[in-house]
Amino acid sequence: MLCRRSKNNAVLIGEPGVGKTAIVEGLAQRVACGDVPHFLADKRLLALDISLIVAGTKYRGQFEERLKAIMKELTENPNIIVFIDELHTLVGAGSAEGSLDAANILKPALSRGEIRCIGATTPSDFRKYIEKDRSLERRFQAIKVEPPSETESLEILSGIKERYESFHHVVYANEAIEAAVYQSSRYITDRFLPDKAIDLVDEAGARAKLRDAGYREEFGEVNKSIRVAVEQMENATAQKDYERAQFFREQEVVARENLQFIREKFDVKNDGNKAAVSKEDIDEVVSKWTGVPLASINQDESTKLLNMEEGLHKRVISQQLAISALSRAIRRSRAGLKAPDRPVGSFVFLGPTGVGKTELARALANFLFGSDTSLVRFDMSEYMEKHSVSKLIGSPPGYVGHEEGGQLTEKIKRHPYSVVLLDEIEKAHPDLFNILLQVFEDGHLTDGLGNKVNFKNTIIIMTSNIGARYIQKKASVGFQSSEASEIQRSVSEMVLGEVKRTFNPEFINRVDEIIVFEALTDEDLRKIMAMLIEQLNENLLDRALSIRLTPEVVDWIIEATCRDRSYGARPLRRAIQRYVEDPLSEELIRGRLKSGEVEVYLEAGVVSYRAAGRELEGSRLA
Repeated sequence: MLCRRSKNNAVLIGEPGVGKTAIVEGLAQRVACGDVPHFLADKRLLALDISLIVAGTKYRGQFEERLKAIMKELTENPNIIVFIDELHTLVGAGSAEGSLDAANILKPALSRGEIRCIGATTPSDFRKYIEKDRSLERRFQAIKVEPPSETESLEILSGIKERYESFHHVVYANEAIEAAVYQSSRYITDRFLPDKAIDLVDEAGARAKLRDAGYREEFGEVNKSIRVAVEQMENATAQKDYERAQFFREQEVVARENLQFIREKFDVKNDGNKAAVSKEDIDEVVSKWTGVPLASINQDESTKLLNMEEGLHKRVISQQLAISALSRAIRRSRAGLKAPDRPVGSFVFLGPTGVGKTELARALANFLFGSDTSLVRFDMSEYMEKHSVSKLIGSPPGYVGHEEGGQLTEKIKRHPYSVVLLDEIEKAHPDLFNILLQVFEDGHLTDGLGNKVNFKNTIIIMTSNIGARYIQKKASVGFQSSEASEIQRSVSEMVLGEVKRTFNPEFINRVDEIIVFEALTDEDLRKIMAMLIEQLNENLLDRALSIRLTPEVVDWIIEATCRDRSYGARPLRRAIQRYVEDPLSEELIRGRLKSGEVEVYLEAGVVSYRAAGRELEGSRLA
């Protein structure tokens, strides 16, 4: 490119952090070492800072005069190759009414080959500024710089780690360098290699250096004495007590000498015993940057996935078929049997209200990512109108709110490792399904600002009540155990038939799994009651109190509140508030309960309460 007769100018186009500037620096190093063709052996590479040329130009013509002087110097010295980082800043630089900008001034010289130039910019800036000016674009040959692969990034980090070891006075383990590359590729999806891996290595080294508590304490004491000496010297100078000011000035000089001595002592001490940066240090930095819990990064994922059903059943009662289908799909994805660009999984949860569809999504977020906050929930009833669909990805240019981005895309950009819950999907406008097709197939969305948002690390769950009447009818009629599997298969076929009539075939075909939830039985409701009481007891630990319900009370509450199974288990929480929490709160406020166990029992068809074997006065509620 640089050896061409005319228009021998190149522009490196690549995403931020892929190494565009490093390529030019590498070329300069090879020229200095003589490791280039003879045509380039006597060349010099100089960087041109456009902002420094513009700075201080108050009057018309000053900028043009400076730029012309630089162009004259470059023309008279053909061995100089000028490098302009952020090439798009040429467009509009130094322009005023009736004058030319830097790009138009440089065009003739660039076209004739009088100036050899290398530029660097990002694809978005190239499209926005340079492609619009066709005459400027044709004077540069575009060279695309792709991000290096993980193997290439590992070689890059291995080559530069000595610089960071010398700066931070640490030693990087090979596992730490490998973890920086692989963990950054997996968890930091909005940046590019090798920049994000280098930043991980740099911050982990800084953290390791600051572990020396003795150094921090000694360093802090000397810094404090310097600040006190400076403050006293300024006060004495203000009072014109110059002798006293000189005394504190001498104290400041001595303290600064001590500070330098501490630094040298720390450097010498660490030359013989440098802190080690391990894989755990890299994991800690990744956890801090991404919000993914450290346990999720460190834990052996294979063991975790094999025990997935057991982990989900701790929070979701029954629904063995749903949890088993979900676990199998997640394991298939984690084993690498899915397309790499698709989301981890996409599921449709079908079933009546209150049977655990949303709770299973929360449990999955907690199990995979360590926190319920990893659940990104959207109520599809808010997206029933055609125009409201744009709220998910952002308004197009020219509309109000264009610069704000979309609700879905912005949340996934900030939390790329999430479970996305689209509640009551059948209520959304049909245009929403067209947007989801792209996510299911390609694993990304483009927001209103033109940014591509990656969904390949998300799990998408859609809930719906479609076909719920078939499930409720099956539960209300009841069947013998020998007929259960046959009836369940028949009900599932009826529900899936309803789904096919509601959604388009291309939507159904892209979903990984459609999971049908069963209606809850009496035994399931008893287990849910026990779980809710256990949660209440956890809240009462500070008061040294615990609640225990007799089996009669449990059966009575279930019969009184869940006679109509169309509401699922949600009435149980309201029943516990009415029959347990409300009377208990009154007793606590009155001060009649200090500590111990409170038993809730049934007496003559009335729910009653007693503590430590005696009945509480006035603690009955029909």
